[in-house]
Amino acid sequence: MALFTNTTFDSFEHLFLDQLQDIYDAEQRLAKALPRMAEAADDPRLKTALRDHLTETERQLKSLDELFECVDQKPKAKTCEAMKGLISEAEQLADAKGDENIRDAAIIAAAQRIDHYEMAAYGTARNFARRLGHDDVAKSLQRCLDEEKAADFRLTELAEQSINPKAAHPVST
Repeated sequence: MALFTNTTFDSFEHLFLDQLQDIYDAEQRLAKALPRMAEAADDPRLKTALRDHLTETERQLKSLDELFECVDQKPKAKTCEAMKGLISEAEQLADAKGDENIRDAAIIAAAQRIDHYEMAAYGTARNFARRLGHDDVAKSLQRCLDEEKAADFRLTELAEQSINPKAAHPVST
């Protein structure tokens, strides 16, 4: 969602729908980017974590389809400029040359930036849904938020226990 736009919000419900549309676009973009990020990763556990995130992202897209129905709307994406930028950075890091451990650390950093954006988006949408009395929608958005937190935690563990130590102290050949 652009910060300065000509968008007019007629109601809090309209703002809530705008947020859902933004998340919908973000998840669609991420579903296209994650396979490339997984392919670029060297560490097999990182590849698995990124592929698992893809599975979650696909499930979240289906959930979003249902959420739009719950609020009597057709699923619609609104360009998520933030995710476009985050994915562009992730692609640049994934294409970087050099030590594969350092590149893996960079991929984790990019993936965590993406996760944190998703956490902020899902948390905000959940809060809006609660305020609007869309309790079932809020519960579903909370599940998505919990999945994003879990994905971020897995990446943190992988980074701290394995990838970052190898990247910080490469073995000389």
